[in-house]
Amino acid sequence: MTRTVLCAIDINRPDEEAHVLEMAKKMADLDNAQLDVITVVPDFGATVVGAYFQDHHVKTARDGAAQALNDLVIGKIGAEANDKVRHIVAVGNAYEEVLKAAELSKADLIVIGAHRPDFKDYLLGPNAARVVRHSNCSVFVVR
Repeated sequence: MTRTVLCAIDINRPDEEAHVLEMAKKMADLDNAQLDVITVVPDFGATVVGAYFQDHHVKTARDGAAQALNDLVIGKIGAEANDKVRHIVAVGNAYEEVLKAAELSKADLIVIGAHRPDFKDYLLGPNAARVVRHSNCSVFVVR
């Protein structure tokens, strides 16, 4: 029985991610499970680029991501369902933050989208592949 479903969303691709969210909602509804939705804002503080950003830029990006995530969830599954969804905006590396959130929420299932990989993804591995390899729970990959 599934108690918690974690849905990872890239808010920079709302049209492509909408069906991922819809699938996660369907899967959560099957067992009347809690639906958590996460998006990850890149952490510029750990790179050379980070020296040019102030803390308020990260906070602004995080606040904007939270609003975009909320708008996407309301737009796809409705305001009433959104009231029951736990929204998570993390800052850092996408696959690491998704795995951390899954551990903290004791997720039974992660739903994540996969896109057509770029050349760099063949060398490094896309976030979805890393989540699948390293997750302690089941992962449903939506194409």
